[in-house]
Amino acid sequence: MASTPDFLDHDRPSVPDLVVPRGVTSFYLHGRPVRGRLVRLGPLADALLDRHPNPDPIKTLTGEALALAAVLAAGMKFHGSFSVQVKGDGPVTLLIVDCTDNGALRGYAKYDPEKLAAVESVTAASLLGKGYMAFTVDQGPDSERYQGLVGIEGETLTDMAVHYFATSEQIPTYLHLACEHGAHGWRAGALIIQRIGERTEYQVEDPEEAWRTALALAATLSDDELLDDSILPDHILYRLFHGEEVRAERPRALAYGCRCSRAHLSGILAGFGDDELTEMAEAGVITMTCEFCNLDFHFER
Repeated sequence: MASTPDFLDHDRPSVPDLVVPRGVTSFYLHGRPVRGRLVRLGPLADALLDRHPNPDPIKTLTGEALALAAVLAAGMKFHGSFSVQVKGDGPVTLLIVDCTDNGALRGYAKYDPEKLAAVESVTAASLLGKGYMAFTVDQGPDSERYQGLVGIEGETLTDMAVHYFATSEQIPTYLHLACEHGAHGWRAGALIIQRIGERTEYQVEDPEEAWRTALALAATLSDDELLDDSILPDHILYRLFHGEEVRAERPRALAYGCRCSRAHLSGILAGFGDDELTEMAEAGVITMTCEFCNLDFHFER
């Protein structure tokens, strides 16, 4: 047994110590009412998705959700975690990912194998069914949580997220999510542009036309370009928007971000009564599994 009591053991388990230094690149179009962010998970997508032996369609959906959480969290000012949670009545009953303010990512999906096998055409809509999508900012026990909810609408996860912005935030938004398995493993990424409020310093006579131009240019980005590690983020932005005076800001890192520990799980067990703990135990041992990193923690009863 370890010499450190469980409730004091905050050591990180054996999971990938992986950081992508240029994971998020924020940008704006100079003199135009357009801001955006480019997210590329690189090898981080493979490390996160391969923690679970899920079928490829589930990994693809989870990878898109990870990119979505990263691209949205990077546009907020908060200290804590931002999560995307989807609950539906389809084969995927729960999809949850989160990203901290310093770019630590994690996520997992729960699914019904029998329902998945019966799906004829695999789309986000057929995997999730009817339900809701929740966006939550959690800044700890001393702050009130902010949560936005919207019903699942659309065929793709991109459609569902854009529906939220159209109905809840009422911010004109373009979003591109992608996740695929290639020669170097899983890759995932996202591009978002949003129209921001019109101000006097904008140098274009027609802000609406500037927004339409930005939309048309953003739509030329292919999944292959978005997921290609050999193309630098700055090069992607230049190819898309060089005629619109694109200005990239300092990139931000993304990292493998499961925050489980024996101390955390010991604290959860402390909330159960003696009879409940005895029911949980098998051969005198209670096993708790971290859903995010798929690791088992064993506690003597």
